[in-house]
Amino acid sequence: MTSAAAGQTRLWVRVATTNLLWILLILLALVVAFTALQPNFLQPFNIRSIFADQSYLIVLAIGETFVIITAGIDLSVGGVLIFAGVIAGKVMLALYSGHTGIGAADAGWPVILVGVLAGAAAGVGAGLVNGLLVAKARVPSLIVTLGTLGIATGASYLLTGGTDLRGIPTRYTNLIGFGTLFGQIPYQVVIAGVVAVLCGLLLAYTRFGRHTYAIGSNAEAARRVGIAVDRHLIRVYALMGLLAGVAGCMNLAHYTTTTIAGHTADNLGAISAAVIGGTSLFGGRGSVAGTIVGVLIPATLASGFVIIGVDPYWQYIAVGLVLIGAVYLDQVRRRTRESSKA
Repeated sequence: MTSAAAGQTRLWVRVATTNLLWILLILLALVVAFTALQPNFLQPFNIRSIFADQSYLIVLAIGETFVIITAGIDLSVGGVLIFAGVIAGKVMLALYSGHTGIGAADAGWPVILVGVLAGAAAGVGAGLVNGLLVAKARVPSLIVTLGTLGIATGASYLLTGGTDLRGIPTRYTNLIGFGTLFGQIPYQVVIAGVVAVLCGLLLAYTRFGRHTYAIGSNAEAARRVGIAVDRHLIRVYALMGLLAGVAGCMNLAHYTTTTIAGHTADNLGAISAAVIGGTSLFGGRGSVAGTIVGVLIPATLASGFVIIGVDPYWQYIAVGLVLIGAVYLDQVRRRTRESSKA
């Protein structure tokens, strides 16, 4: 790595650390406030529930972080999540057809594994389509992913006839959906944690991560120094699709069905989490750790409001205010940085 590249990497780490500190303080303040109002807030069951319920959204938001750092956006993640879950479920049911029992409820791990791989592959395929259209056809990511959101959602309804799939293997739902590691940590949280660690390392310490930041900061400059911008963008959207596929399979296990109508706002949730966590909508800045905290802040608000007896709809107002504030501060930092360069 050149000295200039090393300096740029240190700058990204420094900025990410500062953003993370501020949003961690916000999360801590919320936890302290809700605990003071209702000590039961910190009960292990409540904390496990918050993390388990948000695990699939953490996976989605991490993928969205990579896309937004490149100065793109992916509105299709909710639709791709549904589509991946439908493909996984349909494959499991098809492979186990003709057996006794309800659907594929008695299916073994070979059938489950093939279904999960099919769901992940469906996500990758959708991501590759998005990446190719953005990088090669030069269609704005907002338009491309809005279109693929509709396509993925419509395909899910066509494949299922508008009815959620039933008879998902009980081995799969009992372990991945409701099982716990050491009797304490839900496997949903374990999967989200593994994804977070791997993607955090990928973004912070690899060439892939450095190229992601560079493209978001200045795509033309990145191209001039030899970065294959188009190819890298395709990989970033493919990664987003893979993570949406993983989230779809997690969702299938957690709810034991495809929940086709239940993810219309997941794209906004993933984008909001990334932005609240310090990822710049202008590209070039963001972190996986910040995004995880960005997921937990709305989840903490929702859980806290329920526990202290406040109408949970106030959560939307609070999250909206935090989101607007995060984008405003990002714009202020950006204008200040540009002024200092002038």
